[in-house]
Amino acid sequence: MCTSILYSPKNHYFGRNLDYEIAYGQKVVITPKNYEFEFTDLPAEKSHYAMIGVAAVADNTPLYCDAINEKGLGVAGLSFAGQGKYFPNAADKKNIACPLALLPLLVLIEFISYLLATYETVDQVKESLTNANISNVSFAKNTPASELHWLVGDKTGKSIVVESDEKGLHVYNNPVNALTNAPLFPEQLTNLANYASVVPGEPDNNFLPGVNLKLYSRSLGTHHLPGGMDSESRFVKVCFALNHAPKDSDEVENVTNFFHILESVEQAKGMDQVGPNSFEYTMYTSCMNLEKGILYFNCYDDSRISAVDMNKEDLDSSDLVVYDLFKKQDISNETFLS
Repeated sequence: MCTSILYSPKNHYFGRNLDYEIAYGQKVVITPKNYEFEFTDLPAEKSHYAMIGVAAVADNTPLYCDAINEKGLGVAGLSFAGQGKYFPNAADKKNIACPLALLPLLVLIEFISYLLATYETVDQVKESLTNANISNVSFAKNTPASELHWLVGDKTGKSIVVESDEKGLHVYNNPVNALTNAPLFPEQLTNLANYASVVPGEPDNNFLPGVNLKLYSRSLGTHHLPGGMDSESRFVKVCFALNHAPKDSDEVENVTNFFHILESVEQAKGMDQVGPNSFEYTMYTSCMNLEKGILYFNCYDDSRISAVDMNKEDLDSSDLVVYDLFKKQDISNETFLS
């Protein structure tokens, strides 16, 4: 059910794997500065920061799964099933309507758009959420709420996690710049201590220091890394991959590294069965350069990386700009293929 990271070599790259069993028409969507956002309990935003990300579009409204704005702030919503809870509107708080369920996939309509339209940095978001409430008033009437939590990052390299559970709204500093799903984020961090001995190479022999143990394979230091598709296993593995990834100055190398980091927790069809002949799988991977406003992406059926640069569009417009996200595999027909 998804993995999101903030990778910070020279520039900063924000994005995610979206894992589910059914697609619902997501596109690459650019929302220019003068597109009017209408919110449930907050004032409409007639002029705001431009943004680019992956969204479904319903009634000319972008329903972002993950996106960044022109100032270098990124937000991604991930499933928080079984843990999330929202509350009635509070008169003394800033009420942001809860995520809604667009069957069959759950997406957020207001939270991501509101943050990206309004704020430039993680610190500004943290301050704004000190008096906020994600209300149980859905944007769409008679549409059930969806339990999500959010990774928010910026081009300083900082990120936070926003969770609304039975105890209220929480904003956590994120020292590992990664997020998956349940359990609660503090519990995910605590679990990392179980893997403190994992190293990217050969381990020291602290088990039997007086015995000459034969290291029969490379990478035995990673032997205890989990490999399951569950959210806790993915969190551990992506934290390891992210925090040991090389950091280069070349854009292509860094984008390539970003995709490989998320490939370490990618779900192939057949690995996570959710019904008869139905599998959750990694539908797409997004990678957004927070400095340049470029969205890189690929999808399950097309592993080639494509790119859309928001700054090549008219960002002063009021009209959404939409590009296809899902494509078919384009295999180069070289001489060795007949």
